[in-house]
Amino acid sequence: MHLMHNQAFKLTTVALGLPEGIFRIVVDDSSTDITYCVLIKQESPRTNVRGGRPRIEDRKLKRKKRIPQKSLVGTLYAICRKDLIELIESHAAISISLELPGLYYTPIDQLSAQNAFDKRCRVMEQFLDNETLKESILIHGNLGHLVREAIKQHNVSKSYVYKLWSILCTFGLTKTSLRTRFDKCGAPGERRYLSASSTRKKAGRKTFAQRLSKLIHGCWGEPVQPGMSTAWRAKIMMADKGIATPKPSMPERHKRIIASQFTTAMRYDDNGNIVAIDLEKGQYPNYQQVKRVLTEGIEEIYRIREKTSSGHFERALRGLKGYSWEGAEGPGLMYAIDSTIGDVYLRSSIDPNWIIGRPIVYVIVDVFSTAVVGFYVCLTGPSWDTAQVAIFNTVASTDLLSDLWGYDMRQSLFPAPTLPARLLCDRGEYLSILARATGMALLTTLSYTAPFRPDLKGVVEVMHRIMKNVQYNFIPGAMDARRKEYDLRRSNPAAATMSVRQYMQFLHECFYVYNLTADRSKRLDAHMVAQGVFPSPAGLWHWGHDMGIGFSRAQSQAELITQLLPTGNARVTRNGVVFRTNRYSAPVVETEQWTTRARSVRGSWEIPAQYYPGSVSRIWTPYESGNGLIDLTISDHSRADPALTHDEMVDAFAFQKLKAADVEHQRVQEAVLGYYRMESIRKQAIEETRAARQRARGITPTIREARAIENEFAGQLMVGEVRGTAKTRSESKSNYDAMMGDLVKAMDAEAMHD
Repeated sequence: MHLMHNQAFKLTTVALGLPEGIFRIVVDDSSTDITYCVLIKQESPRTNVRGGRPRIEDRKLKRKKRIPQKSLVGTLYAICRKDLIELIESHAAISISLELPGLYYTPIDQLSAQNAFDKRCRVMEQFLDNETLKESILIHGNLGHLVREAIKQHNVSKSYVYKLWSILCTFGLTKTSLRTRFDKCGAPGERRYLSASSTRKKAGRKTFAQRLSKLIHGCWGEPVQPGMSTAWRAKIMMADKGIATPKPSMPERHKRIIASQFTTAMRYDDNGNIVAIDLEKGQYPNYQQVKRVLTEGIEEIYRIREKTSSGHFERALRGLKGYSWEGAEGPGLMYAIDSTIGDVYLRSSIDPNWIIGRPIVYVIVDVFSTAVVGFYVCLTGPSWDTAQVAIFNTVASTDLLSDLWGYDMRQSLFPAPTLPARLLCDRGEYLSILARATGMALLTTLSYTAPFRPDLKGVVEVMHRIMKNVQYNFIPGAMDARRKEYDLRRSNPAAATMSVRQYMQFLHECFYVYNLTADRSKRLDAHMVAQGVFPSPAGLWHWGHDMGIGFSRAQSQAELITQLLPTGNARVTRNGVVFRTNRYSAPVVETEQWTTRARSVRGSWEIPAQYYPGSVSRIWTPYESGNGLIDLTISDHSRADPALTHDEMVDAFAFQKLKAADVEHQRVQEAVLGYYRMESIRKQAIEETRAARQRARGITPTIREARAIENEFAGQLMVGEVRGTAKTRSESKSNYDAMMGDLVKAMDAEAMHD
């Protein structure tokens, strides 16, 4: 510690005639070996901590002396400079730094405060000059000369000058310390509650009735509404504590407080029922008084928390503490996944007249680059089974996805996304044994957000909003998400036009454009700008991998299929591999003659199969005699189109089951009508035969003779029909072959001529 002007130090022991406390050096003169300092704050005397009975003089009742509200400081102490240095070296005096409140460094916005500050600076100008102050104290040994000059020059009182000197000694010998503190005047915001024994009048502006009475009668009169008392305030606070959070509106709170604390008197009515006595004016606080008690002196944040639940405050009203991409050091390290109900109605691919409702949409976003790395559209969920398919879409090749969805699924991120090191998701369907097993198998850490806290992965929530905003402008049958928030949604399912497959293709284009064009200029620092990083999610993704901070790993497609896609049982039959009523085939099935074995050797048998819920076009099964999986594609003889999803197949099956009773009824009805017609024909034949037998006379021809007669008779009636012997039939066939030969020759000649 060096002795210098305006330096503050703390004396930890009584020495050199100085008490314990905090001092400030005013003048330090090495030539005279004298240092002048002032006592800012004196430490309280130490109490006797020994046990036993107190002393007699301590037990005597002493008259309490009146302590002044604020005592001035600034008395000069002249001490030997060498002695003070010895105290410093022995650590009895410690250097300290006294910081001013931040209010002293803010601009003065009030004219009156600025004028008062300028006046103080003019009066204490010589006190703020270090050389002038030092010279006056060394010559006169006190401040009397400077005080008299300030009084004479600026026409102020002696107490005013010493008050300013006390302020300088306390807060520092600079102009900043002279700033006025009108905020500590004591008038604004002070409580002036009345009590039962108080004779003080109600504080505040006079009422309109009192001011009118002053003009007419010359006296103020008494107000109708009394002032707020301590008893009223206690009742208001007690009643408000009983109101559950979130608090209702202020008028509702006022009504409940008055009903619970100020209507305690009861009486019997004419029917003998106990009712509350009617309120009388002036016997309870009015709305403005209750509102002032509940809001005056209470922080704004606390008042905001009173109006809503803690969960809503943390999600929507809390202060922003950072960015959503913080904690992700590079692309591919952390993905965030979330599902939502799409604000659009879809139609069935089987019959476009069927409206199948709103889809479930999964979106997976890379937290570092905010790029959409994968998504999935389905009709069931949310569950971990469907979330696994969304993860599969993230890491599957574009060729496979293009084949499954019948659309060119172009890649917008290079290098292509792989499984992340950490997956951030909600609780609920993801908090399951299957999810944990999948994470362990794929070496991916699953991180869960707190319950009811979607804001902790807001980057995915933003993707949902972008998706819904885009589709509202392009897709018929979509809903406006913003109108939905105000309960003004007018949905029209009949306007829907897209199927699941078409909606999946639409979202691919939406996210493809987003990855390449979304503005991320604020994410680029000076080094990234110099390197020419394109300010988009795809640009950040590519830059992160180029810089070596990205995360990627290779995994076989077979492992991804077996771990992420749902599993079912297929059956090998003599007609092929059947899975959910559809037939599938592959070259291996024909090479190893599975159908022959199922038909002739061992009968049908079951095999495990993985399937993609978004398309019935293919399934996969382990290749027991070889490596990897067998890729089975749907046969042309199957009952489903490859463009259908498994959910739509289930819809068709359910529709068939619902109409099964009607189909059976129609089948029985037609069968019964046919039976009646056949019975009528049989009865007619029996009757005609009986009548013919009765009319018959003479010899009956044999069967051969009757057949020849029948053929001859039919040949005469049916013109153009070839009947008769084998010779006539062979001649007709040769004529037909000749005609067809002539036609083929004519077609060949015309083709050669062309």
